[in-house]
Amino acid sequence: MLSLPAWQCPEWTLNASQVNTSSPEFSEEWQKRIRELQGAIMVASCVQMLVGFSGLIGFLMRFIGPLTIAPTISLVALPLFDSAGSDAGIHWGISSLTIFLIVLFSQYLKNVAVPVPVFGGGKCHTSKFHLFQVFPVLLALCISWLFCFVLTVTNTLPSAPTAYGFLARTDTKGSVLSQAPWFRFPYPGQWGLPTVSLAGVFGIIAGVIASMVESVGDYYACARLVGAPPPPKHALNRGIGIEGLGCLLAGAWGTGNGTTSYSENVGALGITRFCTSSCMRALPFWPRLERHGKGDVGTSQLTLCSQSASGECPWNAIETRM
Repeated sequence: MLSLPAWQCPEWTLNASQVNTSSPEFSEEWQKRIRELQGAIMVASCVQMLVGFSGLIGFLMRFIGPLTIAPTISLVALPLFDSAGSDAGIHWGISSLTIFLIVLFSQYLKNVAVPVPVFGGGKCHTSKFHLFQVFPVLLALCISWLFCFVLTVTNTLPSAPTAYGFLARTDTKGSVLSQAPWFRFPYPGQWGLPTVSLAGVFGIIAGVIASMVESVGDYYACARLVGAPPPPKHALNRGIGIEGLGCLLAGAWGTGNGTTSYSENVGALGITRFCTSSCMRALPFWPRLERHGKGDVGTSQLTLCSQSASGECPWNAIETRM
């Protein structure tokens, strides 16, 4: 939508070194684009809520199958290759290291239990914890960042802004934290009154349709990963409707994007086996009272997310107790 000629950036904004980002003129240039995007998202989200809460998506499921979902998800993901390649191309060595660590932790070290100190029963002892299975991506990112930090401190990475690998330094955006306010409270209409145009609305509706098809595929993929039965039609209707409501709120607050199920999170379920709603509520441990026999006193334990809401262990999930 913003690639239309009417929304092309003015010439004076193309040279970042000559732009005063705090000037009212510059603020108005990007805020009017946000307002246009807000209006389009809010109108398109009403269409998504209508499709979901009216039960239309459940009716259309007879026409939506694997042959429909797979190409749609592929087409949605294909444009992301340019962004992924551009970001990884900042320094292919660091990118390759991160990919290698993620594969190593999630595929080869996932069954390695790491002893961790635990305090319980009035004494301190160690317990086994599948660290690499639960946090493969987080560990890989932290290690790669620390490696970049060492290369930055030792000036191994180039300090010239135009040199290859400069953006891999950890101090290139250090001013962001110093310039950001400590507290900021967003509110609806913070960029002004949203504007609506026919071209913008139809452009976002096209994205909403693709998002709904992708979300249906995500719902089925999640159910398969956790060993649950396929979601019923009324659950699909509610899911699509709530996603539309989330898009409406996101548009009102001016986030510049909508809300939808994220296919990458489905992949994270497959890697970590972290797949219960209780995990999200208990961050990610919760106490459980067990009784080992009639008259036995229950023992309180911390159980790593490995059970479904019904108490059954999902497919191939690993339970870690402390």
